[in-house]
Amino acid sequence: MWLFGNKWYEKRRIDILPSEILNVDEFVRLSEKAEYCLVKRKKDTAKLKLRTAKMLYTLKIDTKKAEEVLKKLKCETKEV
Repeated sequence: MWLFGNKWYEKRRIDILPSEILNVDEFVRLSEKAEYCLVKRKKDTAKLKLRTAKMLYTLKIDTKKAEEVLKKLKCETKEV
């Protein structure tokens, strides 16, 4: 942890790039150890981002399929 101003922040590893997951079942399995899931919706696609302690995982899918996947996730979801 490090101090910036008067707030403490956790130190994140920035040398690891986000990893794109292509399999929906694997993405749901990774959600068990995730802190939260960010959902970014566009016209015809949705991007789901899982934040774990060490990594950021992304999944790009159709908006209709995104609703089904969000029901299966086992972590908190946040809309962006």
